[in-house]
Amino acid sequence: MSRLARTLFFIVVMLAGGYSAFSADDRPPVVVVEVEGVINPVSAEFLDKALARAAGERAEAVVVMLDTPGGLDTSMRRMVKAIIGSPVPVITFVAPSGARAASAGVFIVMASPVAAMAPGTNIGAAHPVMMDGQKLESDMAEKVVNDSAAYIRSLAEKRGRNADWAEESVRKSVSVSESVALDKKVVDLVANDLTDLLNKLDGRKVATAFGEKVLKTKGAVVERFEMGARLKALKAISDPNVAYILMMLGILGLFFELSNPGLILPGVVGGISLILAFYALQTLPVNYAGLLLILLAVVLFIAEIKVVSHGLLAVGGVVSLLLGSLLLFESPFPYMRVSLYVILPMTLTLAGFFAILIRVALKARRAPVTTGKEGLIGEPGEARTDLSPEGDVFCQGALWSAYSDEPIAKGEKVVVVGIEGLKLKVVRKAKRVNP
Repeated sequence: MSRLARTLFFIVVMLAGGYSAFSADDRPPVVVVEVEGVINPVSAEFLDKALARAAGERAEAVVVMLDTPGGLDTSMRRMVKAIIGSPVPVITFVAPSGARAASAGVFIVMASPVAAMAPGTNIGAAHPVMMDGQKLESDMAEKVVNDSAAYIRSLAEKRGRNADWAEESVRKSVSVSESVALDKKVVDLVANDLTDLLNKLDGRKVATAFGEKVLKTKGAVVERFEMGARLKALKAISDPNVAYILMMLGILGLFFELSNPGLILPGVVGGISLILAFYALQTLPVNYAGLLLILLAVVLFIAEIKVVSHGLLAVGGVVSLLLGSLLLFESPFPYMRVSLYVILPMTLTLAGFFAILIRVALKARRAPVTTGKEGLIGEPGEARTDLSPEGDVFCQGALWSAYSDEPIAKGEKVVVVGIEGLKLKVVRKAKRVNP
């Protein structure tokens, strides 16, 4: 082969390689979204933003890596609508190993054009319950269950999955592993990880809101869509433990501001904390009896400062605070309740704070009067004139008219033992007696 031929050959190879690399890099990406934890308004907004981003980039697909114990029905339905209406195919992947799609998560899996699970995961237990764990009346319970069963059956039938099992997961709370779910046609495939999933999806025909599409996911560029700072903050606030701490800080801040008007900072911090706590309370099973007990505890602590109860009101406040904290969030689900490891330190801290505050208030109450006329009793002074029996004395930075039962020479040290109108009664300092 001549030198010219070899040169042309290498140029063709390089151009072909460059074209291939360009084509690979220019392929639409696969957007990966991790939805974990309780399904709530933050989860729904996060998925909305991810699907909008994927549609704007004309992404090949969106993979929702799901791990949830369940959550709010309203947020779940919002996510289901977003998945069904997405122009980009949505693949819900229950992963990684150890993850689950329970309760509201089952509906999200059923709504997805492609449903997949990783080894060591499970799906099911979609029976509707109230967040506070209370039982519905029989008629209302039947309506709620029938509505949920019909809803999940329609989703399963739309995607060609096992509608009978889907309905049983609502009516009987059945739950299955990934292998059983695949055998029963609850999900479409089982994949070891994200790479394995993309390889198995390649060439698969899926239905979207704008028609069918053949997936080209093998070797696709993976683009992870992360939750922004605002949504991360809102998600953290929605945690029952954080909501409880914010509420306690809010109560303390407002208490400081009302006790000492003009400090400003405690009022601002307390107000912001309460507003954030109220945001979280809308997604949590609040027991208003617990909330009232916490407020009663604050009232009892304040009353202890004003009323001499020998500590009985303070003890009642501690008990009320502890009971209110335990009852604040009632739910059969641990992730919807405040941890005891948060309640006990917070209760002891608040109780200790109010105990110190009460002690200071009582000490101030029992202290001798140091202002007004009574504050002059026992104060030292100096005779500025002879007192025989009347004259002038200098006391507490002022010149007073004074008298004494015995003659006192100018310049002698005296002590105030009584007051009559604006005239002080004094004695020599060495001969101080009780008035």
